[in-house]
Amino acid sequence: MSDDGIRLAKRVADIAACSRAEAERYIAGGWVSVDGEVVDEPATRVLPAQQVALLPGATAEEPQPVTILLHKPAGLHGKAALDSLQADTLFQTGHGQRFLKRHLSRLTPAMPLEVMASGLVVFSQDWRVVRKLTQDSDRIEQEYVAEVSGAIAEDGLARLNAGGTPKAPIKASWQSEARLRFAGKGIVPGQIEALCAKVGLQVTGLRRLRIGRVALSGLPAGQWRYLRDIEKF
Repeated sequence: MSDDGIRLAKRVADIAACSRAEAERYIAGGWVSVDGEVVDEPATRVLPAQQVALLPGATAEEPQPVTILLHKPAGLHGKAALDSLQADTLFQTGHGQRFLKRHLSRLTPAMPLEVMASGLVVFSQDWRVVRKLTQDSDRIEQEYVAEVSGAIAEDGLARLNAGGTPKAPIKASWQSEARLRFAGKGIVPGQIEALCAKVGLQVTGLRRLRIGRVALSGLPAGQWRYLRDIEKF
């Protein structure tokens, strides 16, 4: 938009007969359209001829922080994974969360995943979620599927199951001749590959299926969705 005109917040305050602070909350919440397009930046400048309107159901409540779940493709590093969060990669699940541009800013990654791995990764604006997934990570179970090659040692499966710690044991089981399932608390990047290498196996593919009680489920690779209110890690 042009640098001329007035701040959108002032225009909304006039239209809605509310305070400037309330107007900014309307805008930040995604309840204001300019010429039919939602604008969520209060500092946006608008011209007198432009049509500014409040959307149905508009509320001046402070927008809540969001948590985002991404199905990271293999080979994508942290910055590229964050950059992949765009409006056109949002997986529409019909759960009612409206997309706002502000949802893609000030996101903190939690429980990182290897570059070579695919699967569930988390980004959040909510400090409570970030704290839980960082400070309590050794108490949150994760589930992985590893594609492996090579000949496993005779006692290899038992050694894999003994690969955790007394407080954070790891459970390993065969899913097929070339696929292992791992579930355990406090799993860190590189740990599964290292455990497999010790018993004669090479990890050729790794996918995280679950963090705590939140699963990847049917989220397609390269797409993301919002963590729902009813979901807890």
